[in-house]
Amino acid sequence: MTAAVFLDKDGTLIDDVPYNVDPDRITLAAHAGEALSLLRDAGYRLFIVSNQSGVARGLFDEAALEGVWRRIETLLAPWRVVIDGVYWCPHHPEGVVPSYAHDCDCRKPQPGMLLRAASEHGIALSRSWMIGDILNDVEAGHRAGCAAALIDNGNETEWLMSPLRRADVIAPNLLVAAQAICTQGRRCA
Repeated sequence: MTAAVFLDKDGTLIDDVPYNVDPDRITLAAHAGEALSLLRDAGYRLFIVSNQSGVARGLFDEAALEGVWRRIETLLAPWRVVIDGVYWCPHHPEGVVPSYAHDCDCRKPQPGMLLRAASEHGIALSRSWMIGDILNDVEAGHRAGCAAALIDNGNETEWLMSPLRRADVIAPNLLVAAQAICTQGRRCA
């Protein structure tokens, strides 16, 4: 079983443009390529886990997400970083598309996407990390059995705390989070 880093997409891996599925408007967050290269070199497998409620809200079709993932792959290519898997939750209980308008176990803060990736790829969750820019990401990581890092970039606005929402690492950007993860011996690959 190998260790992994699960990455939130919007506001963590790429700059946050709400409900964006236009590949031309996708840009990597500062130092993201370098950060993922560092994690990959440390032996971590890399997965994107992302809530995509725009599908349930009728703002775009689920198929539109494929162009997003291809663009991210292209942007990471100069660092020779390959994402091992991409998981998204298209559901939201307040959605307008009936087949997606419901509660589920994959929408963060639930751990469903992480659990599915771990099962499909032989990931040791106790040696893995979740990195995100809001406390729902932290909670999802902890619910799955991972350590969790919070990118404190201003995107978390509610700060509703509980033991599951206390980050193991708080960092100003993805590179600082990656460096901290790679220096924590208890969970490193």
